[in-house]
Amino acid sequence: MKVFIATSIVIIICFIFIFVGFELNNENNSLTYDYEQEDLSNQIVINFSHVVAENTPKGLAAQKFAKLTERKTNGKVKVAVFPNGVLYAEGEEVDALIRGEVQMIAPAYSNMSELIPEWLILDLPYIFKDYEHVEAVLNGEVGKALLEKLQKHNIKGVAFWSNGFKQMTSNRNPLRKPSDFLGQRFRIMPSKALEDQFRMLGVRTNAMPFNQVYPNLENRFLDGQENTISNIYSKGFYKVQKYMTISNHGYLGYAVMMNQEFWDSLPEDLQQKIQEAMDETTDWLFSESIAINQQQLELIKSSSDIQIYELTDEERQQWIDFFQPLYEEYGERYGEKWIQEIQKLEPNGIKDKRD
Repeated sequence: MKVFIATSIVIIICFIFIFVGFELNNENNSLTYDYEQEDLSNQIVINFSHVVAENTPKGLAAQKFAKLTERKTNGKVKVAVFPNGVLYAEGEEVDALIRGEVQMIAPAYSNMSELIPEWLILDLPYIFKDYEHVEAVLNGEVGKALLEKLQKHNIKGVAFWSNGFKQMTSNRNPLRKPSDFLGQRFRIMPSKALEDQFRMLGVRTNAMPFNQVYPNLENRFLDGQENTISNIYSKGFYKVQKYMTISNHGYLGYAVMMNQEFWDSLPEDLQQKIQEAMDETTDWLFSESIAINQQQLELIKSSSDIQIYELTDEERQQWIDFFQPLYEEYGERYGEKWIQEIQKLEPNGIKDKRD
């Protein structure tokens, strides 16, 4: 009996200590509570995943958009940027966005052509004449109509971002005329239009992820690739290639997108501020991307032995004429509407010889 009483007393004392400790802990918590943290707990975070380096046009634009968004929303919205494919690789990010695992991505529009076949038109060689033409197409009614097609896939199309015109590189030989490509192995982005374009040139294509390109150029599994100067520079492709042709044959742009359900969950006033930040970033990037590509071309010239060749007007016209059958095929397959709408926007009213 004495043992039972003693045990009961010990148990009661333990409960008293636990209760007193709990109350003291609550008291301490109430004394040290930081009310500023309450606002942070309500902060909306947008995880923004992309696959290129931070010093590229897209990488810099993502950082600028993040700063503008946080400033315009007074810290209510934070954009967390994840570059270089650290969250999702090139072939994974669209599915991750649709599933809601990430809130925002900006893939090359070539990567979206499987989902939206009409976007293949944007990858036709020489569909864009110059930077002003690119801006008129992507930031005008054509671009708006193309972005709206994303809605049926639970995607909010926010904007088209610019990078620059694409150039050709190779380890085999200079690329001055279509016959120079025959038998080479090239990395391309996953686009049927790009695949058809390079197969016309007699090239074996490989649509490997962007971050795998450098080692495969270095070990000569690939002979060449097409890309903007900024990507060629930032990823060091020029260090493992012997020849580069300034061809301006295609344009690399990005479709900035958000998960539709996430976008719809945002208060209307925040949607407006985010869109303002996006519009400001898009305008800034258009001129900035041109400057970046020009600056980095000079850096490539001054820091490497790569042989750089610029197509003459006559050679460029040879390339355009060579690809004419592709325009006819895509006009029949996807309708003439998009091609005609884009060509109508050609600057200065210049009529292309393909018409």
